[in-house]
Formats: sequence, C-alpha cells, structure tokens
Amino acid sequence: MATSGTYVTEVPLKGTAEKHYKRWKSENHLFPDTIGHHIQNVTVHEGEWDSHGGIKIWNYTLDGKQEVYKEKREIDDENKTMTARGLEGHVMEHFKVCDIVVQFIPKTEDSCVGKITMIWEKRNDEVPEPSSYMKLVKSMVSEMQEHVHKA
Repeated sequence: MATSGTYVTEVPLKGTAEKHYKRWKSENHLFPDTIGHHIQNVTVHEGEWDSHGGIKIWNYTLDGKQEVYKEKREIDDENKTMTARGLEGHVMEHFKVCDIVVQFIPKTEDSCVGKITMIWEKRNDEVPEPSSYMKLVKSMVSEMQEHVHKA
C-alpha cells in the first residue's frame, strides 16, 4: 500500500479573513499579475470563478519547472474555506490524492490566519512526499498578503 499523509501549516496574515477569502475564492484570475513568479495562468474549465464544483486549470512554476494542476473546487463560505481536489496534472501523475484546503480564520479586526492543509496519497512508495507543493502553496498565501492588504 502506498504512503499517504497530511501536512498542515498556518500563515499569519495582515488584512481581514473576508478579503483573503474573496481573493482565493473568486479572484484567482489576478494571481498571474500579483504572484506571477508562481502562477502564470488560471483558467476556468467548468463553472464560474467562484462556483462550488467549478473546475480550474492552474499553470504554475515549481522548482523552476512549468507544471499544470487541474482542480475541482469545493467552497464553504461559512468557514471561509476552499478545497481544491486534484483531478489531473503533473502532481497527479505521482499521487492518487492531492487535495489542498485553504481556510482563513479571523484573529483581529485587521488580521487573520491562513490555514493550509494538504491531503495526499502516493501512487507508489518510490515517489517523494509532496513537501515542495506544500511550500509553494504556503508561499502563495504569504505573498498574496501584500496585494490583499492593499486592496
């Protein structure tokens, strides 16, 4: 049986949980302009930018290589949480499961925490754990803060 696991990390953020959540829920089209060194393109394949069940395709750079991630989005407005369920792409060649959950938790009037959870299962034990993917998402949440806080 292949190895599976869960990574969890938290990123303290300036700006309200509502602003951060809105950017991640319905403003992904702004990512190439704001964090283009990570994200080169995001397109809606099915649904709308902010629709539950919508499918998006992300073009990103990981460790200097261009990759693609096709996700199905699950949205929980009450908890300010988005789940990206991996469907296809480079990471899915090595993993049966690669789900990324991003939740924004209010802390003060103008700060919050971005909680990132990555749930994964390898296709076989020779594949390294997806720690580089977790680092990428953590960096995206952290670096988006400057753009969200100014908005």
